[in-house]
Amino acid sequence: MPADNLILNRAIVLVSVLGYWGGVLVQARRVRRRIGKSPNLKPRGTKELLLWAGWLLVIVGWLAQAFLIGRLDLPGFHILSRLSHGAGLATGLSLVALGYAGTLWCYSAMGDLWRIGVDPTKKVALVSSGPYRYVRHPIYSFQMVMLIGAFWLLPAGFSLALVFVHLVCVRLKAADEESYLLTTLGEEYRQYLARTGRLFPRVLPPAVES
Repeated sequence: MPADNLILNRAIVLVSVLGYWGGVLVQARRVRRRIGKSPNLKPRGTKELLLWAGWLLVIVGWLAQAFLIGRLDLPGFHILSRLSHGAGLATGLSLVALGYAGTLWCYSAMGDLWRIGVDPTKKVALVSSGPYRYVRHPIYSFQMVMLIGAFWLLPAGFSLALVFVHLVCVRLKAADEESYLLTTLGEEYRQYLARTGRLFPRVLPPAVES
């Protein structure tokens, strides 16, 4: 990958990750101001603390790739960069922009019900509009779109591994949230589970019980 392209791609990834997580802080502050309390920013219990530790690993890795890739001889960088040359910038930038726009769509759909962590002592309302009509955890899906975009911009084994680490983390986090919502919302959430996908829309309709 030419040096000028590498600098530009690193800059795009850096701006995207700072912009994304800066936007999360702005969203948290906005919701806190409207509801008068924290939108579950602090992990509760050992399980959620471990989930947040994995999340922190993804965030640090997402940020670090903008500094490491191209400076260190990371596995697969030269091979993958040749494969993505030409299409890398356009594809990566498009995916990053799509992922962030989708995240803002999710914020709009969630409104003041947006939360980061789970508070088992509170019952929340079900959001099933916007992207939540088709996917239960679209914010995580759009995060993955942005990470895949970062991989196209900085194609290295490190970036690809980060996508898979993120997938493991979000599946664990999503399962924890679903368990909580199933307990608190009962049949309403059970029906919602049947008609939506976890991270991607259902391709096939749910099976009809006889």
